[in-house]
Amino acid sequence: MCGIVAAVTQRNIINFLLKSIQKLEYRGYDSSGLALINSNNHLIRIRSVGKVNELIKKTKNKKLFGKIGVAHTRWATHGRVSKENTHPHVSSHITIVHNGIINNSLELRLFLEKKGYIFNSDTDTEVIVHLIHWEQKKTGKSLLEAVYNSLIKLNGNYSMVIMDTNNISKLIAVCSGSPLVIGLGSKENFIASDQIALLNVTKRFIYLKEGDIAIIKPEKIKIFNKKYLIVNRKIIHSNLKYEHSKKGKYKYYMEKEIYEQPMSIENTIKNYLKNNTSIYFKKLGKKEKNIFLHLEHIQIVACGTSYHAAMVSKYWFESLANIPCDVEVASEFSSRKLVVRKKSYFITLSQSGETADTLIALRIAKKLNYLGNLAISNMPNSSLVQESDTFLLTHAGIEIGVASTKSFTTQLIVLLMLVTKIISIKQKKNQIEKKIIKILTILPNTIKNFFEKNKEIKNIAKKLSNKKNMLFLGRGIQYPIAMEGALKVKEISYIHAEAYPSGELKHGPLALIDSNMPVIIIAPKNSLIEKTKKNIQEIDARGGVIYILSDEEINISKNIKILKMPYIDEIVAPIFYIIPLQLLAYYIALSKGTNIDQPRNLAKSVTVE
Repeated sequence: MCGIVAAVTQRNIINFLLKSIQKLEYRGYDSSGLALINSNNHLIRIRSVGKVNELIKKTKNKKLFGKIGVAHTRWATHGRVSKENTHPHVSSHITIVHNGIINNSLELRLFLEKKGYIFNSDTDTEVIVHLIHWEQKKTGKSLLEAVYNSLIKLNGNYSMVIMDTNNISKLIAVCSGSPLVIGLGSKENFIASDQIALLNVTKRFIYLKEGDIAIIKPEKIKIFNKKYLIVNRKIIHSNLKYEHSKKGKYKYYMEKEIYEQPMSIENTIKNYLKNNTSIYFKKLGKKEKNIFLHLEHIQIVACGTSYHAAMVSKYWFESLANIPCDVEVASEFSSRKLVVRKKSYFITLSQSGETADTLIALRIAKKLNYLGNLAISNMPNSSLVQESDTFLLTHAGIEIGVASTKSFTTQLIVLLMLVTKIISIKQKKNQIEKKIIKILTILPNTIKNFFEKNKEIKNIAKKLSNKKNMLFLGRGIQYPIAMEGALKVKEISYIHAEAYPSGELKHGPLALIDSNMPVIIIAPKNSLIEKTKKNIQEIDARGGVIYILSDEEINISKNIKILKMPYIDEIVAPIFYIIPLQLLAYYIALSKGTNIDQPRNLAKSVTVE
């Protein structure tokens, strides 16, 4: 959460800061600000509540010039949304932008107030900048040493960039619990929370590791690790193109990303196929294969959409591979006393690979008696990937919409392929592997063809857009899909939506049914369809408004609306049935006029607990 951009160059950087911070709005859009040092070595700071466009308006008629500067887009944690709480924050000659939370900020604030510091905001960030100033003033040492001494006193997770009007040739960056990437230029260097912000200026990146402190000058980078020793970090050449981060012909990123799913799924499948006949994970070596051969249990932790993907995989692990699987929300996993099952393997899921709760769960799991751990993420240089024993990438491509779509379906693809590979290793035969590869390879085209149902989904969305509540029902492996469908509606349309297993209907939720309560039912023709029909009858008898997604002819009542689905193999049906629910949520939000890509109170990458 929160987006950081900074640069130290030989040219005016005002336009770079504004354009780059706008690309990071998915990380937070409560307020934004920038600071730069002008040709007279004076600090210029401009801040604005609201989206980055408000900041751009404030800078429009100002003749701003600076070769060094920082910018920030905020997702509020400490302190309400206000100009006073907007970054950058300043203490005398020191300026800072920060992402994260300082747990002991109140204690430090009281200490600094006794030293005479006056606070102008409610943020923990202002505590950091005053602390750095105090450390430098107290000792007379360099800014780097003042930063290092300050970090020892901070308890929490943070990444920050510090600028000093007394030394306009460098920036200091700190990475601890939230990502920072350095972009390397020619006689200029940049830093940001995400390489997306820097793709229009460079293709060469250095990803800072946990505890790194970097001195960034126009022609030189120096990095210290958490032990304060100079280290070299690998330079990564990115293949991502600046154009990939644009909306193109689409109105919203979410719409674009929904329609990119056939391509993302196809790319993910191809990356893990060998000669189109077997699944091959080149990141998994002999150690992992030996673990897969002997494991007796799977433990998965994740948050939000990733948690729903994990829930789907539980059915695959147990029904296809006959391996017990437990799935838990990451924040709950790390909040209780844990008992590790015998020969258990630990898996984490996170689109960004920076989800704080999931990272904490991984760090706890690494101290326990698991056979090993595996991360599934969309970001190859993320903290989760770096800290895990091994990893598998989803190859979804850039996803900017806060409501995840293609990252969910590609996570499901990777999970199904992983289940399939484990079956092949354990059973020493690959019949099911060949079967699932065949099913998967036709899936992208089936989804492409389904997009022709667009008009029907739009019509349903119009009828639902004025509702205040909705229920989503699913049985078996489709229950997590109902959960994900409800989440999508909540996230972007602000309609209260709940998901239940269909069999739980008569244990409470049936009390909610009336003519004002639309019920969305996922009902593919499978072994559970007859039980689902009984649930449909129960709702219909009580005057409920029912919308059914099914490939089965269901003629119970004239009041029931059916979105006819094509036949899809039961194994991949969860991946397919989420598509209409994503579209439904999108068109409901579009009809309501909400900000689909930047829903209120949310951010794409949740880097705080």
